[in-house]
Amino acid sequence: MDRTLTFGPALLAPLLMLNLAWPGAQAQALDDPTRPPAALWAPASAAPVVAARPQLQSVLISTQPGGRRLAVIDGQTVKVGSRVGDAVVTEIHDTAVLLRRGKSLETFKLYPSSKTDNKADRKTDSKTGSKQE
Repeated sequence: MDRTLTFGPALLAPLLMLNLAWPGAQAQALDDPTRPPAALWAPASAAPVVAARPQLQSVLISTQPGGRRLAVIDGQTVKVGSRVGDAVVTEIHDTAVLLRRGKSLETFKLYPSSKTDNKADRKTDSKTGSKQE
């Protein structure tokens, strides 16, 4: 008495449908590990964005006498006389760039927290005799 149990298409189709309809049988949604954090997808706040102070990123000085001097400020390559926003590049030193905004001078250092005192990066004001940074 050998009985073989056969499953026909008529029996498999309802079992498949029942399996798909069962809530516990479905796979859980997985988080994508490469997706950026949700905070980046959040809508921008209504607060006005304040422009940050320009940042000196790099200084490039030619080794040849009288060679060119370039600086990279906020991703923009500039030379003496170039404009950065409303300021003009007046000097480029080894570790600093001097910008003139109207009548005021601003020094942007490559290493702002550095304790080194580079005399080439400091200028003496001829009228007051004081050193500017």
